Order: sequence, then C-alpha cells, then structure tokens
Amino acid sequence: MDRKTLSKARLSRDPRFDGCFFVAVKTTGIYCRPICPAPAPKESNVEYYTFSYQAALAGYRPCLRCRPDSAPSTPAWKGVSATVDRAKRLIDEGALHNQPLASLCTKLGVGPRHLRQVFNTHLGISPKSYSLFRQCEFAKELLHQTTLPITEIAYASGFNSVRRFNDSFKKQLRLTPSQVRKSVGAVSNTITLLLNYRPPYDWTAVHLFLSRREMEGLEVNTPTSYGRDVRIGHCTGRFNAKHNPEKNRFEVDVEVDDLRFLQQLIRGVRRVLDMDSDSTEIETHLRAAGFTEVSSGLRLPGTWTVFEAGVRAILGQQISLTAATQLVQTLVNEYPGRGFPTPEWINGTNLEFLAIPKKRRACLTSLAQHFLEDDDPRLPSRWQSIPGIGPWTTNYAQMRGLSAPDIFLGGDLIVKKALRQQPNLDIEACAPFRSYATLELWKAHS
Repeated sequence: MDRKTLSKARLSRDPRFDGCFFVAVKTTGIYCRPICPAPAPKESNVEYYTFSYQAALAGYRPCLRCRPDSAPSTPAWKGVSATVDRAKRLIDEGALHNQPLASLCTKLGVGPRHLRQVFNTHLGISPKSYSLFRQCEFAKELLHQTTLPITEIAYASGFNSVRRFNDSFKKQLRLTPSQVRKSVGAVSNTITLLLNYRPPYDWTAVHLFLSRREMEGLEVNTPTSYGRDVRIGHCTGRFNAKHNPEKNRFEVDVEVDDLRFLQQLIRGVRRVLDMDSDSTEIETHLRAAGFTEVSSGLRLPGTWTVFEAGVRAILGQQISLTAATQLVQTLVNEYPGRGFPTPEWINGTNLEFLAIPKKRRACLTSLAQHFLEDDDPRLPSRWQSIPGIGPWTTNYAQMRGLSAPDIFLGGDLIVKKALRQQPNLDIEACAPFRSYATLELWKAHS
C-alpha cells in the first residue's frame, strides 16, 4: 500500500488491517498496531513499517496499550522467498535458541553467508537478530498475559539465563521486563493467552470441518472451542482455544510439560486454526479466478503435525470421510500414550486391528520408518518413494500438515465433481491460494 492508502487504513482502525503494517509515532518514540485506541497522531508525525521488528530497529519501543506483539502475523506469501519463509518457520520453532546458525543452514541446504544475504534482502535483518526479536516479543506476551515468574518466562522464550534475557529484552524492545510487568492487572495463575486474528473468520465452517474429523480422547470440539492433546518432541501438552468473535481472537488455555516448548505450541495453535491468513485478500482473489461464491472468513484447518496428516491421508485413500475417520479413531484408541500415535509406536506395532488391506498397513509402517530415518521427514515430497503413497497423499499432507496455501487436490473425487459445476473457474488463476480453492470445492459438496 502507498502512504495515502496506509493513512486511510490507520485512521479507519479497521481490524482487517491489523498486522498488515505498524505505525510509529515520531513524537512519542512508540510503534503501534493500526487499531490502537490511542488518539490518532498527525500524519506528519507518523512512519509506517511492514514488520514490527523494522520499527524496533528504527529506535521505537512497542506500545503498552495496543501491544504490537499480539497482532496477527503478516502472511508468509507476501514478498518472501521460499528459503526465507522456511528459515523463518524454523527460527520461530526455536532453531536458533541453542543452536548455531550453521546448524540451521545445514537443514536449509544453504551457506551462512547466503542466508544472511537473503534475510537482509527480504527482511532487512539478520537471522540471529530476527530470532532474538521474536523471542522477546513472545516473552512480552507472557509478561502481559500471565503471572509466570520472570525466570520461567526467560526459559519459555528460549533464553538460557535471566541476565541474557534482560539484556536482550531491553536492547530489542527498549523496555525492561519489569516495566512491562508493572502494566499488568490481575490475571489468572493458569497460562491463558489471547491470540488475535484478522477478521472475518468463519468459525462455523472451521468447527464443522474439525468436528467431522474429530478423534475422541484426543480432540475436544465444541460449538465455541477446539482443543486437543499435543506432543512436541518428547514434551506433551494440551490446549483449548475458545473463539471470541466480538474481540476477533481466541482465548487459549495451555498446559505444557516443559515451558521451553510453549512458544512452539502457541505457533502450532495459530497454524492449526489458520489465524494468520488474510481471508479478505484470499476471497477477492478466488472470486477473480471465477468462483461463483466464496465463504466470508475462509480458513484452512490444519492437523498438529505433518506425520498425522500423512497417516490420515493414507487411511482415507479411496474411502468415504466417515470410514476414514473411524479408522483413525481405531488407531488413536489403540495407542497407549498421550497425543496422536508416534512414528516409533506405529513402526513397532503390527496394526492388524485396522480393517485395511495388508499393503496399506505396510504403507503406514514405511511412513513411520521414514520419519525415524530421514534427516528431514517433514517434507512430503520425499514420501513418494514409499509404496502406496502418491501425489494425492503428499499434497494432502502438505495442505493440512504444513498449512501450505497453494495445494490443489485435483485428483480428489469430490473436487472433480465440484469442478463440473464451476464452468468459469480457472484453477491456475487461484494460485497462490489453491488450498483454499480446494477447501471451497470440498465445502460445496460435503
């Protein structure tokens, strides 16, 4: 957006622009979200930034009233290369908390110098500085919304010592943790975080989608909330996200065995419920591609892990959704642990309790072995060497397990049927949002 458009968006305080840009005020030295309730400053005193860290690098400190750290994230598809996008995701998951940059570069298949160059080109910041800023932003959320001791917040944010945390926090945000903590009123002792999204949000459709695939004992899906048990590495946890449409947010209660994994858990919740997409932009794009009707507030519900998505896809091959859901439920019922069955357990189980062909049971075992042996099993593109796994399965896993926005399941029988009733639809023109196009075609004939 040009400056004139940014000014109109700022003055409108429209929540649909929340997270799309940040407003820095020269006279106060503070940067805010465009929905900040403070009196609007003069245009001559304002600077605009795409990312919050850009405002911080320019010398501004975050507003304690509107809290820029709680704004919805800027969508990943806006002007970011594939390498930067993947690096950001890994960094947000903690790849640089206790590991050198070289370790991250090995996973990405690039050199440290190249990664620094692409980060500076696309984001204007180094990978390490980006990691520190994100750690401090998350710590600020915890300081605002919980009564966790500062020591626990430091470790939950990826710092190894309180001294390192205090120094980084002050350098990145130009505030001390105690200054932020003083602004907190009475809050619950439980970890409850407020996760904002950019409206509109079609919660009814998300609830229906997840309900039809719900696993008893693993997930709890009500008309107003979604929760489930989760696993992150060897850490287990649970979340329950209650939708609050009046305030455009989810109120999320969290339990986690190890606070060091709290940040990764919260990012997983945001991804599974697709809180960071710009549904207005997506809907406009799909209508221009020829959709006769597009749901308002379209979101793409995810699975907790790409392994879970792969297992669900294998069990759902060439059968109805109801039959596939029953098979997944049987698998979950047999699993003795917490969360979704792990690759280790599936690999060590004969799976004869599943009423499926022997080749399909072997396919599940092979996928589990792949996750135990491959250096980067999260990439479904590597799965097609496994007998029984084809393009539909890998595409489904990417769409729901990685929340990839541009996956089209053209081989799906329901999608083929729905396409016949959309004569003017140009599916190629739906890029880069073909996952949402697939979802709309499913909804039309579900």
